[in-house]
Amino acid sequence: MDSYLRMQEISKSFPGVQALDRVHMEVQPGEVHALLGENGAGKSTLMKILSGVYQPDSGEILIEGRSVQFSDTRAAEQAGIAIIHQELNLIPQMTVAENIYLGREPRTKFGLVDFKAMRQAAEAELQQLQVRIPVQARIAELRVGEQQLVEIAKALSLHAKVVIMDEPTSALSETEVEKLFKVIRRLQQNGVAIIYISHKLEEIFAIADKVTVLRDGKYIGTCVVKESTAQQLVGMMVGRELADLFPKEKVQLGEELLRVEGLTVRHPSQSHRNLLEDIHLSLRSGEILGIAGLLGSGRTELLMTLFGASPGQLVAGKLFVRSRPVELHSPQEAIHHGLALVTEDRKAQGLFLQLPVQWNISIAGLRQVVKRWVLRHRLEKAMAQRYIDQLRIKVPSLAGAVETLSGGNQQKVILAKWMATTPSILLLDDPTRGVDVGAKAEIYHLMNQFAEQGMGVIMVSSELPEILAMSDRILVLSEGRMVAEFSREEASEEKIMTAATRTKAA
Repeated sequence: MDSYLRMQEISKSFPGVQALDRVHMEVQPGEVHALLGENGAGKSTLMKILSGVYQPDSGEILIEGRSVQFSDTRAAEQAGIAIIHQELNLIPQMTVAENIYLGREPRTKFGLVDFKAMRQAAEAELQQLQVRIPVQARIAELRVGEQQLVEIAKALSLHAKVVIMDEPTSALSETEVEKLFKVIRRLQQNGVAIIYISHKLEEIFAIADKVTVLRDGKYIGTCVVKESTAQQLVGMMVGRELADLFPKEKVQLGEELLRVEGLTVRHPSQSHRNLLEDIHLSLRSGEILGIAGLLGSGRTELLMTLFGASPGQLVAGKLFVRSRPVELHSPQEAIHHGLALVTEDRKAQGLFLQLPVQWNISIAGLRQVVKRWVLRHRLEKAMAQRYIDQLRIKVPSLAGAVETLSGGNQQKVILAKWMATTPSILLLDDPTRGVDVGAKAEIYHLMNQFAEQGMGVIMVSSELPEILAMSDRILVLSEGRMVAEFSREEASEEKIMTAATRTKAA
């Protein structure tokens, strides 16, 4: 079958950076073609060129054998190219329907916006996704997963021949992911080509036909997915074989660092509901304690409460740090008692994106670099550099904005920020979300180092292989309650999922 789309010898540079170097990619009609690579490999740059955001320095794009040039995104859309960005591109104060048809609103014979026709068309697009989202709801009223589905519906409404999906499942539940996969398969049947970018290898093997791998801005190769293995793809991405993606090391456990007894948190707006109910847990020095559960099970709420930032009203329970009773009413108190929290949403809650790397690292540990109420910049710089070297963070400059770093390096900046507070208890909420497989392995190595240093780690993760591989013990939450506990040896995906799907009625 002839290729519908061919990108050949594509190069693109920015000041001081060769983002793409003679990259090649071909996509056929009705094909799901995955694009893999570590953060900074050039995937997003290549797709921005295809969607008209950037123009290449050299190379050629051919559609059905005809050379094309896209001066802007509208030109790419007119050629049948639609992109679903990883960073949502919606206007919060506008409705779902208005966002889907922004700039393409249907008109009445008098030239006015036909709101009724627009709502009906938007409802039809959402029906394709089999989701119930009110088309008159404002985007700001929707949760992130629903916003992601609106972004997908917006792309589908263009009736494109090539749909680029950049990390489309990053904010979706398992049920929503399956619905998305069904939509992708229907698009395939209609001859639509999908370029699918994801860090989740299990998704690649579930949905993709072929995969193209980039590394350091260069084309490494294209494989048929069903003829490939995860290890082969990882080796192509990182340039080396990873014999073990999850390098868990055995650590001798020490004293009890944290104990929680009967923790109960009331829902902030629904007085008849508890976010957390009668939670009991303990954590020892050197231990990595995994917390598993479905979305909405209370995982994040548990970590936030332990960090003194409970999203609801704390109504019962006792906390002990090193056997001493404590009350944590604020993050400042939690930090004082040796706790640190790496939040799930690093961009909204973990970083000051437009501020320097150095400042992001020092902000939580200012006591070390402030003398007589004056910030000592020399001490601050030395501290930041120490943790950059220790955590092997790739930064062009301490003064550069943290938003310019890759996802994995941003995550390590957050870890550096908390290391500067010398914590004894580290709370990790989906610490590898949105980072590539190479960065994941580095974060796992850091977790091992922290455990070896005597720290206790509580890790929430949506990825069961990660939970199973890195945890010494695993606790399972369902509807805000602790429903199961497994040792490392007895845990399995089946056991965890069986426990996680229990309901109160069960």
